[in-house]
Amino acid sequence: MKKNMFMPAASNLHALAGVIDPATKKRSPSEVRLSSGKRMSSGIMLFSGKRMSLLSSCRELSSGILLFTCFLLLFTACNRQERLPRIAIAGIAIECSTFSPAKTVEEDFSISKAEEVFSRYDFMAPDSVLRQKAHWLPAMYSRATPGGIVTRKTYESLVNQTLEELRKNLPYDALYFDIHGAMSVEGLDDPEGDLILRIKEVIGNKPIISTCMDLHGNVSQRLAENTDLITCYRMAPHEDAMESKRRAVANLLERLETGKGRPACKAWVKVPILLPGEKTSTRVEPAKSLYAKVAPAAAREGVIDAAIWIGYAWADEPRNHAVVMVTGDDENAVETTAAELARAFWNVRHEFDFIAPTASLDECLEKALASDKKPFMISDMGDNPTAGGAGDVTWTLARLLERPEFRSSGGMSTSQSASSSPDLIYASIPGPKMVEKALAAGVGAKVEETVGAMVDDRYQPPVLLSGTVEFIRESDTNTEVVIKTGSMHVIVTQKRKPYHYESDFENLGFKPRETDIIVIKVGYLPESVYNMRGDWMMALTRGGVDQNLLELPYQRIERPMYPLDPDMADPPLDVKMWKLKF
Repeated sequence: MKKNMFMPAASNLHALAGVIDPATKKRSPSEVRLSSGKRMSSGIMLFSGKRMSLLSSCRELSSGILLFTCFLLLFTACNRQERLPRIAIAGIAIECSTFSPAKTVEEDFSISKAEEVFSRYDFMAPDSVLRQKAHWLPAMYSRATPGGIVTRKTYESLVNQTLEELRKNLPYDALYFDIHGAMSVEGLDDPEGDLILRIKEVIGNKPIISTCMDLHGNVSQRLAENTDLITCYRMAPHEDAMESKRRAVANLLERLETGKGRPACKAWVKVPILLPGEKTSTRVEPAKSLYAKVAPAAAREGVIDAAIWIGYAWADEPRNHAVVMVTGDDENAVETTAAELARAFWNVRHEFDFIAPTASLDECLEKALASDKKPFMISDMGDNPTAGGAGDVTWTLARLLERPEFRSSGGMSTSQSASSSPDLIYASIPGPKMVEKALAAGVGAKVEETVGAMVDDRYQPPVLLSGTVEFIRESDTNTEVVIKTGSMHVIVTQKRKPYHYESDFENLGFKPRETDIIVIKVGYLPESVYNMRGDWMMALTRGGVDQNLLELPYQRIERPMYPLDPDMADPPLDVKMWKLKF
């Protein structure tokens, strides 16, 4: 609190009381010295012809000042929160394949409102530094496992709920906009661009907007123009997802705390490349070295942040392509940095390849059967539910059930004896009817029912699965059962479920590190299962996220586009600039 110029110093107040004679206990009209060094006679302290007790008067004055000071301190403490910047949190996050027949509805989304939103971020604990720096007003955050296109009804419902929550706490100084960036909606291009415009209709144009995205998201010019600070993950798999979200929040707070406000300029560059995540993992070259350039670029003088988006390959919209964006206060530094990163991306386009050895399913199985490394992981890539596949394609499972090596516990691999037939875990296939039967029959019972292909039956109809119920795991969100048939263990789920963690298998009674073969509906392996692999291959299987992009029926993406047009001329890589108008 600033010193109040109208308050006399305490030492001066006591000086005004005069000098007391110790013998007579009476006040002497002698001179007193103020803290300023000036002299004053106590004899001037006469009011209306009556001598006033100066000591008593000053005591009362001191008490009043003390009370007033305490009030000010209490008022300041009570209003400290109100003086902090008011920041909203909102967003809708999903990745949608338009090449899948699946539809995503509202029940597929996990919705958090108000205080629940904080649980989404490990850096937003009540006692965290970032939490304490602002008056946070979370509105609503919706997230769903990747899947098919979002129905228009669902989108409008989620948007309207978000806007209603935002209206409750107006006005705002800023917005943290948390999205994936690859949402597709029936009858609507660029949903994230649409969403931010509708949010701004509610909160106005004054709040500063900081956005964090998945690097497999899409940044349209509309989205770029209507956000102030924007960043994305720098790792695939996304081990830095939370770190990136924290960076977006920290950058926002820094601009508010320093009073710098919006960046002076933003640069956006379209890079006409469209590649799947399985070819652009930052674990391997060239993406490893390409993304290693991002942090140093963001640290340049005059630059706030820099980002490279790979884009999303399994949707057919004009915005689906790679993008580079840079934000900052130095126009030359921002523009130059964006141009350099875009050129670096284009220059290595021919070097991108799958992160692991890739082959047909049969070839992968032969390699796995001949290997002594456990577990031998095989990615069922074409129906990866975490990339937008329906997760219920039975094409791979049907072929596994036909393999003689797994038909009975006495089957044998090409390198094993009959006494050690290969164990195989298949993760997973939705089959609510099978789950219902397994629950009714119990562990140890024999059951038979069709599974899969309830959504995507383009490649294979539902598969008849017969076997023994080995394990049942129920939860509030899903039920999983393990059906053993021959030497195979098929995980059947009530709802589709990705298996990204070693614990996902351990929770079903498996010892995955001791299992011969694990076939999993995924592309590149997430960190947990990657770390437990003995060996790994990626199978070119069928589904809504088919890796053979050249055969996908694109109609609306902007052409030419690498690698769909492998011989295309070098693009101009023009830098689109937005400058803050003062």
